[in-house]
Amino acid sequence: MTPVRTEGWPQWPPPATDEQRERLMRVLDGGRWGAAAGHGEDSLVARFAADFASGVGAAHGVCTVNGTVALFLALRALGVRPGDEVIVPAYTFVATATAVVLAGAAPVVADVTDTLHLDPSSLARLAGPRTRAVVPVHLAGAPADTEALRTAAEHHGLAVVEDAAQAHGARRHGRPAGTLGDAACFSFQSSKAMTAGEGGIVVTDDRRTFERLWALHNVGRRADEGWYEHPELGWNLRMTEFQAAVLGPQLPLLEGQIDHREARAATLARALDDIEGLSPVPEPAGTTRHTRHLALLRYEAAAFGGHPKAVFLAAMNAEGVPLDTGYRSLTREPSLAPYAVRTRPCPVAEAAEDSVVWVRQPMLMADDAAMADIAQAALVVQRAFRRRPLRR
Repeated sequence: MTPVRTEGWPQWPPPATDEQRERLMRVLDGGRWGAAAGHGEDSLVARFAADFASGVGAAHGVCTVNGTVALFLALRALGVRPGDEVIVPAYTFVATATAVVLAGAAPVVADVTDTLHLDPSSLARLAGPRTRAVVPVHLAGAPADTEALRTAAEHHGLAVVEDAAQAHGARRHGRPAGTLGDAACFSFQSSKAMTAGEGGIVVTDDRRTFERLWALHNVGRRADEGWYEHPELGWNLRMTEFQAAVLGPQLPLLEGQIDHREARAATLARALDDIEGLSPVPEPAGTTRHTRHLALLRYEAAAFGGHPKAVFLAAMNAEGVPLDTGYRSLTREPSLAPYAVRTRPCPVAEAAEDSVVWVRQPMLMADDAAMADIAQAALVVQRAFRRRPLRR
């Protein structure tokens, strides 16, 4: 049988622009490839850090080699030390927790709400004498409930580090992601809304935090001291000029790409209205700009003949619609077991393993007809599953 969709899906990253090619060649021919050559006004890294921070409404930015390192750097700059604890949501990419381990601290895994974002009420249960920070994740491009989280964090004396890896351009109550905590971390890994293959940035409004970030990412140096003076422990976590050359020209394109994905997500939601058992996961109340890095859908096996999520995903793939399985709850990640502090199960995040599927960002860069194909494929699969219900 012919699949519902026979066309491919948009490429991500998008094709390179002439400006990116020109900047890359200028760096290549100029011989100034790394940040070790300086951070003056002619540095593309320094210029990009300033432009990105300004774009999200933050005063300062420090570029890093990747998003995981950005989280590590922010935690260390805000005082997290070996033996401390940091609260992270259960439904997130494992790097949110491994960055905590990299800082020498223990991740405390907290459950999520029906939006799959960190549950603010968990802080009262999980914060203890060693807890130093909380890392809300702006999942799929929708900001977490940072007002409630900051209120709880202030009560317990915790720093708030935004994991905004998926939220370039997102806003909550009109305020940009990147200005909702003490520091915020963005990723430029290959799948992200802005990408250089790898890369990251930490932004903050606090001058003292910025100075610590800069020193820690630059081998413990200070901007006004000598190259071989290292007054504090630090690491070489710097972005290269090549990465900044690729990233800079993407800034003016970001808002238009978000608009496109928002429109496609709305089309998809309407197309799914009449399909029982497959619906968008709600975004947190207060979201005023969702970047749609992902469209999260909740799959109800009972409406599809009782067939589990994995079987549904395989059937959709056969129809030309490659949906993604999504995260496993961090409570079920064996690699974290020696490091994580787990005080209780996380039933909402654990249930999401069996019920949430993703439409990834490149698919949302397609057209309205492609969104109709997703819905039509789901309908075809549902009819087939209902003809052959799962026997238990």
